Amino acid sequence: MQVQLETLGSLVRRMNIALPMAAIDAQVTERLKRTARKAKIQGFRPGKAPMKMVEANYGPQVREEVLGEQVQQSFYLAVNEQKLRVAGYPRFEPQADASDVENFKFSATFEVYPEVLVGDLAGKEIEKPVTPVTEAEIDKTVEILRAQRTRFNYVEREARDGDRVIIDFKGTVDGVPFDGGSSENFPFVLGQGQMLPDFEAGVRGMKESDVKTIDVVFPADYHGKDVAGKTAQFELTLKTVSEAELPPIDAEFAKLLGVADGDIDKMREEIKKNVEREVKRRLLARTKENVMQALLDVTTIELPKALVEVELGRLMEKTRKELEGRGMQVKDLPFPPEMFTQQAERRVSLGLVMSELVSANQLEAKPEQVRALVDEFADSYEDPQEVVDWYYSTPERLDGPASMVIEDNVVEFVLGRAHVVEKELSFETLMGGNA
Repeated sequence: MQVQLETLGSLVRRMNIALPMAAIDAQVTERLKRTARKAKIQGFRPGKAPMKMVEANYGPQVREEVLGEQVQQSFYLAVNEQKLRVAGYPRFEPQADASDVENFKFSATFEVYPEVLVGDLAGKEIEKPVTPVTEAEIDKTVEILRAQRTRFNYVEREARDGDRVIIDFKGTVDGVPFDGGSSENFPFVLGQGQMLPDFEAGVRGMKESDVKTIDVVFPADYHGKDVAGKTAQFELTLKTVSEAELPPIDAEFAKLLGVADGDIDKMREEIKKNVEREVKRRLLARTKENVMQALLDVTTIELPKALVEVELGRLMEKTRKELEGRGMQVKDLPFPPEMFTQQAERRVSLGLVMSELVSANQLEAKPEQVRALVDEFADSYEDPQEVVDWYYSTPERLDGPASMVIEDNVVEFVLGRAHVVEKELSFETLMGGNA
């Protein structure tokens, strides 16, 4: 095998390889002999057809298979010998050379991984959010849990904020009905912003069986373009008014939350554990995002186009599946690559930086770290050991926790070298995010 390596760019290489035709012919002959033992050719019993007929029927296919295998094997053998790290997939092309009939020649064009030199983190400021969990946060969480279990009781009075009302309405613009402008027995809770302000103001103060007509101004950016920026008239008929009733914080409430004996103190302690776990998760997610951005800020990398293209494909496929999961028909819907390019480049950059940090600083996930994380996952379930057994019953299931441990190791490594500034974040801000 003859190999010649060319540098076409900072990351682009072309490898020209010549394989002895005699060796290829020998492999083709050997494979045809094996094929002949089972070949089914009309007029002959299996394995009894003349070799010339076997070659005529199977020769082109066998030669193509042998060539494909030899191209792949010789390329990766040459790559290993040259100690090259191939990024993405090579492009193979045959090379015609009439003057050399003794060799099969082809070229492989590919990209290599860039050298990654992580920049200096010592002068980089990284914000690390902190959120204390006090009794006040537990009280707020209890109130949220109460609100989630609200009961509505029928009342005979005027509707006010917090009440659930059921109404009929008919909307028109300049006397013409519009799509989505009418409904019967429509329920909503006043004062929660479920409807437009003018609409809620019109319902507020109505009683059962009241009928009235109101004007509602639609915002200019309203999603319904037919009525955006216009004033509509709505005829309202109020059917019922129901008053909200929150459950008392008692033994029954504690039992609803899974505390079997109804002990209020146990309930608060369990809520505190869950809140602290969620606060920790969200704070880590925010800190991790700040760390990753800092790594990108201090490191310049030339990205292999092949890796970006692969990541683009993954992102587009993920988006397609998510939309299909919501019931949308997107089979033939085109996704412009530019919608995902920036995200793909960021993900590839982070992958390269993370890989370099992990290998250079021995930040791989240790078994005890993975086990600790699995135990943490399991702690929120009724039978933690069942969850642990599930993870460890199949080695591949530990890949997810192991990846998370590696990310955590990188975060701790970076925070230990950068200038970390703690910033208190309110409980409401943290829990209101989508982390």
